[in-house]
Amino acid sequence: MRPKAIEVKPMDDYKLNVTFDNGEVRIYDVKPLIKGEWFGELKDKSIFNTVHIAGLSVEWVNRQDVCPDDLYYSSVPV
Repeated sequence: MRPKAIEVKPMDDYKLNVTFDNGEVRIYDVKPLIKGEWFGELKDKSIFNTVHIAGLSVEWVNRQDVCPDDLYYSSVPV
């Protein structure tokens, strides 16, 4: 079972610094998601920087979110 995100900090270059409940800190690159109308809104840094923990994963002010499995398994350890 994958760990749960417990803290998230937006970084430069559309990346997230995510701390998980197992103590791991990992970097998730959001750039591949930023396309189209829905996720394209995240190009605006003021929206991107609204990222916060929501349930098992992260989401932004306009409810865009990342699958919890993708957030963990597609991120890289710090």
